[in-house]
Amino acid sequence: MFGGHSAVSISTPSRRAVFSVLGASVVAGLTACTAAEGAETTQGAGTTQGAGTTQGAGTAQRSTPALTPTTAAESPGVPPASASPTPTPTPTKRIRRTFIPDYQLPPIVSGLAPVITKIETKHPVVFLTIDDGNIKTPESIKLMAEYDYPSSLFLTKDTIADNPAFFNAFKAQGSLIENHTVTHNINMVRQWGYQQQLNDMVGMQEYALQHYGRRPTLFRPPGGAYSNVMRQAVADAGMKAIITWEAKANAGKMDYQVGNALRPGDIVLMHFRAEFAADLAAFRAAQLAAGLEVVLLEDFLGVA
Repeated sequence: MFGGHSAVSISTPSRRAVFSVLGASVVAGLTACTAAEGAETTQGAGTTQGAGTTQGAGTAQRSTPALTPTTAAESPGVPPASASPTPTPTPTKRIRRTFIPDYQLPPIVSGLAPVITKIETKHPVVFLTIDDGNIKTPESIKLMAEYDYPSSLFLTKDTIADNPAFFNAFKAQGSLIENHTVTHNINMVRQWGYQQQLNDMVGMQEYALQHYGRRPTLFRPPGGAYSNVMRQAVADAGMKAIITWEAKANAGKMDYQVGNALRPGDIVLMHFRAEFAADLAAFRAAQLAAGLEVVLLEDFLGVA
């Protein structure tokens, strides 16, 4: 989304990935930062909106003594072994912790897509989402690869059309492209009717399919505002849910609508902005402090 804007509820309201524990995350040398501007907010403490409702408020390592190699002088009659260089170990990528989802995505009811603000789960997971796509830097690719974070990328066609291939690097890392409209009209709920909203969504659906080989399954409204008209358009465009948020990394710090730390199941908002590195550092510090694993939202919802 461009600049700061408020996410205000206007309404009154697969692939099911079966995960098994592959192993514990092995994370060495993790850095910590601090936990954004409060310009962009969402619905209160509610988590999932159904049809016609309103969203409200380690194990210690044991060392082995080093063995001192014997020399020819110490072992008479034993010919000295020829010296060979110690092979350099190949770095291994950490093993992501994976979980069996304990949350069921609400169905489309009466033609209206559900609205998801937070995932109710007992698993120690958090979901990273990144919006827009107007600032494209190699640093953002490098950092996401270094931290091995999968993310839902809610991209806008008009902001990525100059270089859509840039986002293939994130896709290769395990992220997925989702729908954030063609034009990013933050007033679309108030200014547009059903057909204009649908056209803006379908345009991004087809663009994503053309460039990334997959039609998005999730939608994020520009600015966060939505209505029942939008929910109908989202469902008719072939998507499964509207995704909002209650936590945000922005301006190098974290903003929370509920509490003062990340909680299991939180959906976190970020943007492709100039301060990407600072925002990601703030998110990483909060994620590590909370002891949460970054998991792909689509996998957990079964809509990847």
